[in-house]
Amino acid sequence: MKTYVAKPAEVERKWYVVDADGMVLGRLASEVAKILRGKNKPTYTPFEDTGDFVIIVNASKLVLTGNKLDQKFYRYHTGYSGGLKETSARKMMATKPEKAFELAIKGMLPKNAMGRQMFRKLTVYAGPEHKQAAQKPELLTINV
Repeated sequence: MKTYVAKPAEVERKWYVVDADGMVLGRLASEVAKILRGKNKPTYTPFEDTGDFVIIVNASKLVLTGNKLDQKFYRYHTGYSGGLKETSARKMMATKPEKAFELAIKGMLPKNAMGRQMFRKLTVYAGPEHKQAAQKPELLTINV
């Protein structure tokens, strides 16, 4: 019995569009991360990028459960002394909802070169329009 190992040239990639209207941010992010990694395919190989392309529309209509809008903070450091910057989830969702979703996905992917390659297959839009019509993406419904 032989074990199948996917080769980069053999991987078939599809394009999917996901409408995020009214969905919970973290639950949708975990499902999209699985698709980007390729874990939803029978040809999944841990050390190869077998995932598909994903387009997220209506990211501004994502929902956070509980008190996360006021209690969750996004932090980063500038590299200078006293350079810790933080933004509340409420402000992030009002100004840059795409960034909030991208950060959620980025945390669920591997922290190496392959994870960065997988992350490049994600495109997030705050509104209902997207620019990838030429790729003929399929509408994907995620039930979470």
